[in-house]
Amino acid sequence: MSSEANHLVQTTSESSPLLPTDRTIEPEPPTMSSATFWKIGALYGATAVGLGAFGAHGLKTRISDPAKIANWTTAAHYQLLHSAVMLVATHNPVASACFTAGMTMFSGSIYALTLDSEKKYGKILGPVTPIGGLFLIAGWLALAFGSRGRAAAGFRGFR
Repeated sequence: MSSEANHLVQTTSESSPLLPTDRTIEPEPPTMSSATFWKIGALYGATAVGLGAFGAHGLKTRISDPAKIANWTTAAHYQLLHSAVMLVATHNPVASACFTAGMTMFSGSIYALTLDSEKKYGKILGPVTPIGGLFLIAGWLALAFGSRGRAAAGFRGFR
């Protein structure tokens, strides 16, 4: 196999996005921020599974309101989904930071509001949830307009 077969060939040029060029894209070595975001994504994924299991089994003995159980499930699903995306998007620190902030604020505030049986913190935590959602959206936009296609360059199966 030639060395060209071991690299991802960039298929765009400045003159025409459809004509191939001979330039190659080398996968970048992991940076300190990408390694940190990888760990955060993995830890948030693990806690999402744990919190989802708690919501499905342990929370039902403490909370009888089905809407609150559904909210907890939504928070766990969003946390798990965005944790997985972070593992693929570690090459984009802006997206990873937005996903981290978004998961913490969106899912975290929903978890706290669900457990707040006396409704002491609703006025404080209520506005945090949509702000977290905006951070999640910003993370997706950072992926859309950030470094296109470089996530796949780091995986051997995509070469």
